[in-house]
Amino acid sequence: MAKRFNAGSELERLRARPADSGKAIPEDRILDAAADSLLDNGLERVTMADIAARAGVSRATLYRRWENVRSVIAALLTREWTAVTTQAADRVLPTGRQRVVAAVVATIATIRAHPIHRAIVDSDPEFLVPYVFQRMGRTSAHMLQVLEDMLREGHHDGSIRPLDVALQARTVLLLAWSFAMTAPAVTGSTTGSGAALAALDDQLAEALARYLSPDPRED
Repeated sequence: MAKRFNAGSELERLRARPADSGKAIPEDRILDAAADSLLDNGLERVTMADIAARAGVSRATLYRRWENVRSVIAALLTREWTAVTTQAADRVLPTGRQRVVAAVVATIATIRAHPIHRAIVDSDPEFLVPYVFQRMGRTSAHMLQVLEDMLREGHHDGSIRPLDVALQARTVLLLAWSFAMTAPAVTGSTTGSGAALAALDDQLAEALARYLSPDPRED
């Protein structure tokens, strides 16, 4: 694997998953292979043939499920960001508002510095453009569902001001995504991490806490 992408333990975890058995398409193994190809080559040089070879399946197996490389990578991102979001939301905190704020900040910081995200930004950032300007992908839909569940918890315990939960979730998501997509450019970070971004994440946490507060006078 190319060292420049610093995949680390995240991809080691992916490859440690057992291969699917039986006649089912081994989707995780294929997506793991796609991740390796992306990290080694950059998005523009990933091919269906390379993914198939790395996964030990035929190209026909890939094409039965995905139309092209970009659809495979989209599925990879959905898998990874869904896992990141779910893990961040599993944290237990005293109030629903604290849980939402902590989960959102952790999710954004993890995605922003994730080797898969960095590889796409470095090699073919236009891949992300449709999800910013044209359509909501499955990842955003999942994030909204998780957010709505957490927001309802905060409504119930009184830590989050009552508001239409769908509107509230969309507002939180839109605010958070700017810290994932735009913040590295604003700070000049090429890694998606660092002191400047950590300071911005603190501001994101404060902004979210104030927006969600049931008391508009709260400092």
